[in-house]
Amino acid sequence: MLSAMQRANAAPGALPINLYKNNTDNKGASYGTHENYLMRRDVAFGSIVRCLTPFFVTRQIITGSGRVGIGQDGRHAGFQISQRADFMEAEVGLETTLKRPIINTRDEPHADPELYRRFHVIVGDANLSEYSTFLKLGMTSLVLGLVEAGAMANIPELRAPVGEIRSVSHDWSLEHLVQLTDGRKVTAIDVQYMYLDAVEQWLSRNPTDDVQTSQVITLWRECLDALGTDPLSLSDRLDWVAKLRLMQAYRDRDHVEWDEPKLGMLDLQYSDIRPEKGIYHRLVAQGQMKTLITADQSHQAVSQPPNDTRAWFRGECIRRWGDRIFAASWDSIVFELPGHELLQRIPTNDPTKGTRELLETLLLDVSSADELVSRLQAVN
Repeated sequence: MLSAMQRANAAPGALPINLYKNNTDNKGASYGTHENYLMRRDVAFGSIVRCLTPFFVTRQIITGSGRVGIGQDGRHAGFQISQRADFMEAEVGLETTLKRPIINTRDEPHADPELYRRFHVIVGDANLSEYSTFLKLGMTSLVLGLVEAGAMANIPELRAPVGEIRSVSHDWSLEHLVQLTDGRKVTAIDVQYMYLDAVEQWLSRNPTDDVQTSQVITLWRECLDALGTDPLSLSDRLDWVAKLRLMQAYRDRDHVEWDEPKLGMLDLQYSDIRPEKGIYHRLVAQGQMKTLITADQSHQAVSQPPNDTRAWFRGECIRRWGDRIFAASWDSIVFELPGHELLQRIPTNDPTKGTRELLETLLLDVSSADELVSRLQAVN
């Protein structure tokens, strides 16, 4: 995003562009930070809805990016945990810009549709915190794994999810009690503990040596424990807490209320992606915001896909034979080769293939895109 903005601003006669990683203009408009998860097609969608709705309503206590202003247009003074919560208006639906649902039904798997579905998530905030981002994706992946395994039978349901996602967001004291269909009233922290406990119990029966899974579990529990005792201790890890601490310090210093316009300006400046201007980036530079990866690792990931996904094969083809590629997408790579009247399409609709382990030997063995296509077509 930063490099794209810099290139656009460097164009002759260009008007200056600034980019902000947030989810609302506080004038009634919202724009999403969508997530996508690959799932087995044979998992009943009703199970996904039942198990993920309480999770999405409450995970914002870890993944929220914080917002000055209450309501879609922010006209009511105050601070809330999530930037997206006020824009959720339905429990389940296809829309992404009107009557937005907590559970979105859009399903473009970019893979074999008989085997896989794409679980499309629109409820999340735009995070700058690496901890919030890592946990957002990691927690959700683990919960979906349990849904696939049929191990989420005891998760309670919420009586009014749409109202609760807003109520949880509006109460940054974390004391709000969500109402369950069984009559109980519990906090968002309690609900998240239910999910964490379910994941830990399942992993105790199905152990894994995956390092990232262990890291997610550890950080998830650390965050919940801290949110229950001293939320501000997470101001060096979670976006909404970092932002709240900053706002409270400003309010205490200048003796202002939440309707002070400068607080809205600080909210916006937190999300400025320019390293020299954005408050988040300045907090990182000052050692007041923890990170999980280095700048070099981040830059490397832009051009080097993960080894264990089909993106590795796609990336290697582009790196080696970019001038021969007519198009590349999730589910295919299309080559334009000399001597071939027709374009040559290599399907990549199996997400478990295309990894470095499976295809590195082949790529080392071929000397041209033409040879690669011939070898792959011979196999198929």
